[in-house]
Amino acid sequence: MKLGLIFLISIVAGIFSGEHYHSFVAGFAVAAIAVGSGYWLAFRSSTRYPQLALLMLLLGLAAKMVVTVVGVMWSLEANLINSPIVFSLSYLFFSIVVTYGYSKLREYQMQKRSVKEKQKLQTQPA
Repeated sequence: MKLGLIFLISIVAGIFSGEHYHSFVAGFAVAAIAVGSGYWLAFRSSTRYPQLALLMLLLGLAAKMVVTVVGVMWSLEANLINSPIVFSLSYLFFSIVVTYGYSKLREYQMQKRSVKEKQKLQTQPA
């Protein structure tokens, strides 16, 4: 249901921003790359080395900021952003959506891993 609602809102927003489609797509691309790089850095080794969790979170935040600034600068230089309001709304919406997607993916992977560990424990002889 939530995924369907996200797709519906994305399609409607894309239709409404039809005249400023490049700004909409640039907002999506910058948000997806920024959140993806921040997420990748923040949760890369936090499970293996819990002592580094805060450092990795800060590095993830810094990476997200750097990617956002570079992406906006590049998009402005390439004249992809012709409507700053469409770009900023698109960036905001898709950063929330991509963050939600990554958290659901991580939740699914952790659940899959715990099921696999339970099966492994059950098959080992006592």
